[in-house]
Amino acid sequence: MPSFRLERTIAAPPERLFALSLDVGVHVDSMAAHGERIAGGVGSGRMSENDTVTWDARHFGIGFRMTSVVFDVDEPRGFSDRQIRGPFASFEHRHTFESLGADRTLMRDEIAFRSPFGPLGRIVDALILRRYLRRLIEQRNDTLAALAVAP
Repeated sequence: MPSFRLERTIAAPPERLFALSLDVGVHVDSMAAHGERIAGGVGSGRMSENDTVTWDARHFGIGFRMTSVVFDVDEPRGFSDRQIRGPFASFEHRHTFESLGADRTLMRDEIAFRSPFGPLGRIVDALILRRYLRRLIEQRNDTLAALAVAP
């Protein structure tokens, strides 16, 4: 299954990044360029263990709907989310926040995904989707970093 990892050091405590990462409004703001909006489930505020949210968005000019569940919440060290309905054959995202002391945190995202459609999906994953998803998570992390260090 295709996967990737992103790491970024941010001048903020893990508690702040953890809370921002679970806030559905922050997620919507970070994906504004893709018209992402909440279509069901948790409609505002911070998600908790077993909460679900359904997202509508446009990627590659196509509308998508994806429902995710939050699980393995270990405040403030991390949590996971996975698609339970949507366009992927499989999609899981692990978020971790490691304190580096003095209000600095190593934020890590580990994503594993698989497109549908067997061999054709594997080609799409390798040639297009891995790079595209990486860029989306980097955009999201830019928003998190800016909000985390804001006064």
